[in-house]
Amino acid sequence: MLGLEAQKVIGMRMVRIAWGGQAGQAELQSMVSEKISAGLEAFGTLLSGGSPEMVVERYREHVAANVERLTKS
Repeated sequence: MLGLEAQKVIGMRMVRIAWGGQAGQAELQSMVSEKISAGLEAFGTLLSGGSPEMVVERYREHVAANVERLTKS
């Protein structure tokens, strides 16, 4: 499910980036910072004894938040 949900975000982000301008630049910066933050969060979850399933569930929450944000604007 995560892969399918992420595809929607990827598509919406690519459109925003392709339009360029301030919104495109902001999306690029957001994308990079979100990836770093999510990776660190996943690493911390696993180090503290969390399961891969917990990591995937949290990634799904991040993806859902991005879908909501990108469909509002």
